[in-house]
Amino acid sequence: MAGSSATIVAGLTAAALTTVGFLALRASATAPAEPRAQAAAAKAAPGRTRSLALPASSGVGERVVYALDDDRVWLVGPDGRVERTFAVAPGTVDPVPGSYAVTSRSSTATGTDGVPVEHVVRFTDVGDVVIGFSATTDGSMPVPDPETRTGGIRETPADGEAMWRFATIGQRIVVVR
Repeated sequence: MAGSSATIVAGLTAAALTTVGFLALRASATAPAEPRAQAAAAKAAPGRTRSLALPASSGVGERVVYALDDDRVWLVGPDGRVERTFAVAPGTVDPVPGSYAVTSRSSTATGTDGVPVEHVVRFTDVGDVVIGFSATTDGSMPVPDPETRTGGIRETPADGEAMWRFATIGQRIVVVR
């Protein structure tokens, strides 16, 4: 009888430890990554306010403007007027500031982080990481793993659809700091 009690206690202990380990893993998966928090803190330097205004250094004419420091996009029409602006969630690899053109598009794909995405608009690469805008098919905005090199700049589904309609092959993308 003593042997079976010890087996039951050992089994319950193992089950409890497995449950606690599983819950800890789930909690860590949804917690913000420390490097991302540090980057956000650096962007929100004291005295700096984020502007919704189109950056003056973004050029003229029809274009998509992506501000790295503000994590914001502007869709600018041929007359120079902002048609739409929205916040984005960048991947772990940023493009270098400059002027690019849309090189490819996919209605659906799998992101570099393994997440199903839609309305993918690609415009450059940094080494072996492709950089582009996309929206997750489930509407989530997952925080990328800081240990994984990802180039997906995430948008909400509605913003992704607007980008898809606006940014066809060859459309100019201007990246500013």
